[in-house]
Amino acid sequence: MKCLILYDSQFGNTEKIAQAIGRGLEGSHAVTMLRVTAASANQLSGYDLLVTGSPTQGFRPTKASSALLKALPKNALKGVKVSAFDTRITEQKIKESARFLPALVKMFGYAAEPLAEQLIAKGGQLIMPAEGFFVGDTEGPLLEGELERAEAWGKQLGAK
Repeated sequence: MKCLILYDSQFGNTEKIAQAIGRGLEGSHAVTMLRVTAASANQLSGYDLLVTGSPTQGFRPTKASSALLKALPKNALKGVKVSAFDTRITEQKIKESARFLPALVKMFGYAAEPLAEQLIAKGGQLIMPAEGFFVGDTEGPLLEGELERAEAWGKQLGAK
């Protein structure tokens, strides 16, 4: 089976998570990695599984991630299994940052869920709920154990 991991990364953390997910999928899938800024909508066809990831910026995926998925024709992902992930700061860090930030996060969420919704809207079949991986601060680094957790998540995706 052919898998595409489509990701955006500002400080390298989301790219590292994407690579770890790819390692988890390699046993069951032929994996292609593609950064959204180097991709076009016509490059997203012909895959059995599409996994999309973005850092959370302003409670959303990056503009490049959303724009690429928005450019897909309706039902472009029909018959394709999909899932999404993001990188985000921890709930504890959110509570420490500002009094109003927890309420905003509760209201607007993170990047992975809107990515998953976009994939479904284009006809994709969500096989696992969107997942978040944690960074210590805006620029990182990834928290200890997150690469291993991402690889294990990739293995679970491959088993679906």
